[in-house]
This record gives sequence, structure tokens and C-alpha cells, in this order.
Amino acid sequence: MHIPVLKKEVLEYLEPKTNENFVDATLGSAGHSLAILERNKPNGKVLGIEIDPELFKAVKQRDRLILVNDSYVNLKKIVEKYKFGPVNGILFDLGFSSWHIEESGKGFSFQKDEPLIMRYDSGQGLTAQEIVNKWPEKEIEKILREYSEEKFSKRIAKEIIEARKIKPIKTTFQLIEIIKKAVPKGYERGRISPATRTFQALRIKVNDELENLKKVLPQTLKVLEPKGRLVIISFHSLEDRIVKNFLREESKKAQIKILTKKPVRPTEEEIKNNPRSRSARLRAATKT
Repeated sequence: MHIPVLKKEVLEYLEPKTNENFVDATLGSAGHSLAILERNKPNGKVLGIEIDPELFKAVKQRDRLILVNDSYVNLKKIVEKYKFGPVNGILFDLGFSSWHIEESGKGFSFQKDEPLIMRYDSGQGLTAQEIVNKWPEKEIEKILREYSEEKFSKRIAKEIIEARKIKPIKTTFQLIEIIKKAVPKGYERGRISPATRTFQALRIKVNDELENLKKVLPQTLKVLEPKGRLVIISFHSLEDRIVKNFLREESKKAQIKILTKKPVRPTEEEIKNNPRSRSARLRAATKT
């Protein structure tokens, strides 16, 4: 079951009031959206954007929830197309849904043997399988180093190249075995799987996550009403750095007021109840 991360804190910073309208740019299983809809009754709406068509179909239609199957990178166009407004708040939860790990069958989880796809949408574009089987060693090494700060990126890339000479790398379990061979025994000391960073880097590259985030953040200020709230939850340092830099630059221009001097982290209790929340960081701002 998907548990929305930092739900209490999201509501605290978004501050939904009666009849206000919000955009949930990363709808997922709609946990945050439903919490907002409880607060903005009777006429407030939520525009929920979800890129994955299968996950999108799984979300039940509800009153005052407008569902859109698209990427948040098209935020401004979507808001204009649906004549949605005024927009009093926008939420981004940049983590992938529990559904992607447990049910998608796309290779997001290293606990199941699945095809190495890792695409959120169902397009015919880039897959993780294509990267590990066709891309040059230097490119693979660069992805692992830049997108997950993997310190054994060189060794893992080399091992991938050697393995694919013997047979194509098609599944998650094949890739995990290759990574285990490449890194020292006891790497990460059981804190996280030695495959975590590699899987993260491939997922980011396949879905162009960092570039999409850079493209959408300026759109939020065009869409938000004055005094509108922006809340962003990120799950790794690269995303958080992009968000932090954007907020800092816009604050210097007096476009926004930053509400979180430091990122807000989940409580010990939340991490205990939902271990996937442990790396979440929330930043918030108000448009001036």
C-alpha cells in the first residue's frame, strides 16, 4: 500500500483552505491529493498529473479531482488546456510510487526479477536495457557517477561491458549479480543494497528526471497565484540541489519567499512506519 510521504508537513506548508485549487504534479496513488481535497471543500479542486498510464488508470475518479495522464514537464500547457485556476498551490513528490516497485513489472525494484525497462510512461523511448547493452563503457560510467554519485562507477561499468559480451543483460537479477561482482564485499555495509545507486542512476537517465525538474520549476511561478504555495519533496541530493538553487535564485529576485530554511525531514516515527520515507526532503516557498 502506498503511504504518502510527509503528509502532515505537506498540508502544513500547502495550507489548503476552503475552495482553493491545487496542482498535484506527481499524483501517484493520489494519497496527497485526497488529503488536500479533505481541506479545500466544498468547491476547491485538485488537478492531478500522472505520467504512468497504468498507475493513472488505477486512480479512482472522485469529485473535484481532475485527472491528467501527462508529464509534469508540461505543467503550464496542462493548466492552460484545462482552464484550471486560480492555482493556490503546487505539490511535487519526486519519489516513485510503491506501485512502481510492487506492481509495475518494469524493473524498478531489485527485489523482483523483472525486465530492465524503468520507464514511467509507456512510450517507445529509452530503456535501462538499452543503456546497459548498447551504450559505451564511458557513457555508462558517467551516468553512474553523475546521477547517483556511485564511487565504484568505473568498476561497475567495466563489469557490465564484460557481462554483455557473453549474453544480453535483460533482467534486474542479472544486473544485480554483475554489480555484486564489481563492488567490494560488504559495500554499503548492509545499509542499502549495493545495486541501489546503479538502479537510481539508470532510472533518472531513462526518465530524464533532472532535466525535467529544471524545466518545470520556472513554470510553477507562471502558474501560481500571488501568495500561492510551492511544496517539493525530493529523495536524493541531486534533485534537492536543483530545488534549493532554484528557490535561492528566485528568492534573490524577490519572486518568492522561502518557508523552509533547511529541508524538512521525516520524523523517526514516520521512517519506522514507512522506511521508504527515510531519504525524503521537503522544501517550500510562497510566491510574492
